[in-house]
Amino acid sequence: MKAYEFIDHTADIGIKAFGNTLSEAFGHAAKGMFDIITDSSQIENKGEYEIELSADDLEQLLVDWLDELLFLQGAENLVFGDFKVDVDESDCRLSATVSGEEFDTGKHKIGMEIKAVTYHMLEVKKGTTCFVQVLFDI
Repeated sequence: MKAYEFIDHTADIGIKAFGNTLSEAFGHAAKGMFDIITDSSQIENKGEYEIELSADDLEQLLVDWLDELLFLQGAENLVFGDFKVDVDESDCRLSATVSGEEFDTGKHKIGMEIKAVTYHMLEVKKGTTCFVQVLFDI
């Protein structure tokens, strides 16, 4: 199973991320987002951040998760390449450890700037194979 695929949309770009669990799909969505921002294969795990979130539903939890990562990327100039995510579906809670480093133009490819995570076409589906879908404003 592939981790994610890009979705082209007028003036936006999106991710459809897959996983055996929602936790895995949320992690793959984050990986895909950072592959839009830069080549995540070039990111070293030099530092770790712990993230704890809760929301009213799984769709909002996905948006909040990606928003938090986007905030850290913009405010702290960080890029992440490794995501250990645990989604508690019954309580709509997420706990994650993310690893990465400071963005360095000499090392990291400059990709697209993501302005925001949007609610357009937002989906979270559980099943034999889980998937999440989200569009980004670029």
